Amino acid sequence: MHSRQRLHPLSPALHGAKSLVVVIAGLSWSTLSRVGFGWFVAMVIVIALGATVLAVVSWYNTGYQVVGRELRIHEGLLWRRTRAIPLERLQAVEVVRPLLAQLTGLAELRLEVVGGGKTEAPLAFLGVAEAAALRRRLLALAGARTAAAPGAPPAQVPTQAGEPPVPAGRPLHAVENRDLLISQLLTPQAFLLPFGVVFVVAQFLSEGSWSFIAVASTLTAMAGILLQPVRRVLDDWRFQLARDEDRLRIRNGLLETRAQTVPLHRVQTVGVTWPLLWRVKGWLRLRLEVAGYAAGEPDQRNRPDRLLPVGDLTTGEAIVAEVLPGVVLSSLPLTPPPTRARWVNPLSRQVLGAGLAERVFVVRSGLLTRQLTIVPYARLQSVRVVQGPVQRMLGLATVHADTAGGAGAAAVDRDVTEAWTLAAELTTRAHTARPTP
Repeated sequence: MHSRQRLHPLSPALHGAKSLVVVIAGLSWSTLSRVGFGWFVAMVIVIALGATVLAVVSWYNTGYQVVGRELRIHEGLLWRRTRAIPLERLQAVEVVRPLLAQLTGLAELRLEVVGGGKTEAPLAFLGVAEAAALRRRLLALAGARTAAAPGAPPAQVPTQAGEPPVPAGRPLHAVENRDLLISQLLTPQAFLLPFGVVFVVAQFLSEGSWSFIAVASTLTAMAGILLQPVRRVLDDWRFQLARDEDRLRIRNGLLETRAQTVPLHRVQTVGVTWPLLWRVKGWLRLRLEVAGYAAGEPDQRNRPDRLLPVGDLTTGEAIVAEVLPGVVLSSLPLTPPPTRARWVNPLSRQVLGAGLAERVFVVRSGLLTRQLTIVPYARLQSVRVVQGPVQRMLGLATVHADTAGGAGAAAVDRDVTEAWTLAAELTTRAHTARPTP
């Protein structure tokens, strides 16, 4: 593919629709009350038309081409810019389908590059078949996976609006939508929701106004209360996990479907979380830290950190065993910090724990929301021993095991002698676990 290719002709319309939503959201209800409904609509139309014209101009001057082992993105009218992305640095290409893209049969490609500060060169939008073909071509050129054998069926892609495909490879787990809904009802936001609604309604009634502005403001405030749990349900709807050779394939989303690929050799840590109210049902949540993905991306929903939105211990152990062979959640060695650590952690000392398993370093924390962080020795980048003023007085120290993917893990308030011994052992095991070049 050496000739420059343009994005789909409907791309400007989708970008213009997105701009319209942003404009309406940016114009507050107070603006409507000041200028009146007619002028408000006129402002929205003028701004939306301007944004659409800019989107058309941007589309006309944007293109992409694959030259050798390099993807080139061309864009700009007055200031022309060409971004060259070496495909050997390409970590993953994700297929994302927002609601409007699903309705129009389009998809967006988001490129993740090792060491990138954010998602590189998103191509929005392409036809679904073109997006799938380009994704396979880029990954094949990047050496991320071998080319399919002659006659092998291509990877499945969405063919109907809003209908996610079954992930390629060996299915591991599919989350029940019912469990997903119940899990979000068992959250502090859901329990506090009635109090928030009562507060908003009381504020509304105290004003003594039933005007359109007052009603709209009340509805906006109530929507803000519901936003977080509703967004989690929408994001993780029809969550499916599959194993394809050395990769995990994830499909999820209702209004915006996502097809993500997680290379197992890039997984830095596995995090296990037991929210307080979930423990009644024995549920947990699994998340990943993956090297090479954009940690600085403002929209954290783009990060491929979901491994299991909600599930029981048996399911969690089976999935962890796929990612970290030989690791069993229920039999990890964990020891608490010394008794004197209660002076700095009076409530959570018994919850804190750390231990060295055969292949991983394990840290436990959290009083109300229990958390477990599992770090493979081969992923350790550095080990630090840190002491604060109070820790020095008590003879304690914290051992930090840093990874390339993010925060790593920290064994908090260990005996200082144990901390140095633990740090030395972690360093030794990290060197031993890394493959020799």
